[in-house]
Amino acid sequence: MVNQPSLSSSDLDSQPLLRSSSTPRNLKSSNRSVRASTTTTVLVSSTANITISSPLPGNDIPESSTHDHPELTYTYAYGPTGLLGLRRNRYALGCALFASIGGWVFGYDQGVVANVLVMKAFLQRFPLDAWGKGMLTASLDLGALFGALMSGLADRYSRKTAIFWACVVFIVGTILQALALSVFLLVLGRGLSGIGIGALSTLSPLYITEISPPELRGSLLALEQFSIVLGCVAGFWVGYATRNIDSSISYVLPLSMPLLPALILAIGVFWLPPSPRLLVAQGKVEDAHETLIRLRGEENRTLADIEVLEIQAEASMLERRAYIEGGPGMSVKDNWLASELRGWRLLLSKKYRDRTMVGIVVMFIQQWSGINALLYYGPTLLASFGLGSSNATLLVAGGVGIVQFLAVFPAIAGIDHWGRKFLLRSGSVVMGCSHLIIAMVVYEDSDDWADHRVGAWLAVACLYVFTLAYGVSYGPVGWVLPSEVFPTSIRSKGVALSTMSNWVNNFLIGLLAPVLIEMSPAWTFMIFSIACFFGYLWSTYIIPETASVSLEEIDRFFRSSVGKEDAELRSEIEGELGLVEVIRQIWEEDRPERSGAD
Repeated sequence: MVNQPSLSSSDLDSQPLLRSSSTPRNLKSSNRSVRASTTTTVLVSSTANITISSPLPGNDIPESSTHDHPELTYTYAYGPTGLLGLRRNRYALGCALFASIGGWVFGYDQGVVANVLVMKAFLQRFPLDAWGKGMLTASLDLGALFGALMSGLADRYSRKTAIFWACVVFIVGTILQALALSVFLLVLGRGLSGIGIGALSTLSPLYITEISPPELRGSLLALEQFSIVLGCVAGFWVGYATRNIDSSISYVLPLSMPLLPALILAIGVFWLPPSPRLLVAQGKVEDAHETLIRLRGEENRTLADIEVLEIQAEASMLERRAYIEGGPGMSVKDNWLASELRGWRLLLSKKYRDRTMVGIVVMFIQQWSGINALLYYGPTLLASFGLGSSNATLLVAGGVGIVQFLAVFPAIAGIDHWGRKFLLRSGSVVMGCSHLIIAMVVYEDSDDWADHRVGAWLAVACLYVFTLAYGVSYGPVGWVLPSEVFPTSIRSKGVALSTMSNWVNNFLIGLLAPVLIEMSPAWTFMIFSIACFFGYLWSTYIIPETASVSLEEIDRFFRSSVGKEDAELRSEIEGELGLVEVIRQIWEEDRPERSGAD
């Protein structure tokens, strides 16, 4: 078990205590039923507050027993959400922005390849057929799959060390592909870059999650998606700007561009604060406490004690759940490899199988909707629209990235308001219809585009509509949904498997798309359309709504009780660690003010 921090009475008296959560938490010390409840909000600072609810004394609870507080429900916030909250948490914002450089590098390498594959100097130096282009593009995704798997070693060492070595591998791969003299070295370099990118695609959002105040976690994580899309746009337009240089510089320069941000991230990461959660898991409780003070501010020093207790409770809950799932003969502190293998096997057990399939399938649909085919092979695909000059085709292809970038903003604003199912269902219909129209137009008019200019631009419009619909549906929800359907005890493994599904399908798209386009552009779009309509049926009948939904409701949908069991186990551990008493003390301290208000 992890060590406990010491909480003295002087610590508790020196400052009101604060708990941060977006959803009410129950701290139970009895199973008594109550008829009514009273709520109090304690202001901790100019922005922070904690709201606690406790049963009112009623006919079934004697007055003399009210000090026991059979059940306390509480929520907390360090400050406001959104932009105002980010302004008040500049240190956490700066750390998250710096860590999101990993997302920018990830997006850049996806966006740059579209122009490189059609550059004259590149094709003269590396005359690739459809399969060769597919292998070159897909090698990044295959490397990223292994990088994502290896990122789990961050739990053994540190997030910062893992990010550093991911950057080193990426830099070596980038240098190799930029200076390659053969197709083999080009593919090898891109594969090595992929290993670094795959690790960064997991490590950067993980680190951001673990340093973020709970009320700002969604906004700070959105920076990662923002950076990825911004990187895609930058990669495309840098390649567009150098495409006409009559030498190898035309492709060497854009391929080399991410070296500088990767180098900055590799060096600067050691000035970032460590992950408090990992420090607690490693038994470094006091270091975690000091790190939280830096991240949350000196005025919330006592709160750091509370948050460390919460992190300890989660770590202990994961250990106990692993022991429970392991069965007889399994120690709580089992060896690392056996624990890892047991966790992966659990994902395929009957208890978790339905949830596992949600994570796998949402990533399958996300990739086979065709978004990365457009990012990787946009100019090649759009050549089938008969737009005329190659410059016009490239400009239209660049517009895809810009539309995806603009779609990030309504996605951030509406993902919690509209819910997951609505976004997936409506997005599936719009994306499927867009691809279907494009397929029919290309099939009917591709033999004589000169007489069907309206059809060509209709196809372009539908392509942009698809990109916008993807950007507010499967783009963000594909990453949010897996983290919500898995209970805490198995969440990290479930999200990792979902990410692996993303990279496997990304690899298949990168490998097969140029071959499919060469065979039949119309049928390529038809395949994407079928995948999108399958997404509508799947999101309508298979998945639950997870936005603002309780663990019990999600359990009921999956016909299991694992989420509720995790919550009850964590509540028990929080009581053992003393968190119940801390919240109860806040309630007692505020009693005179409540009485005066009454």
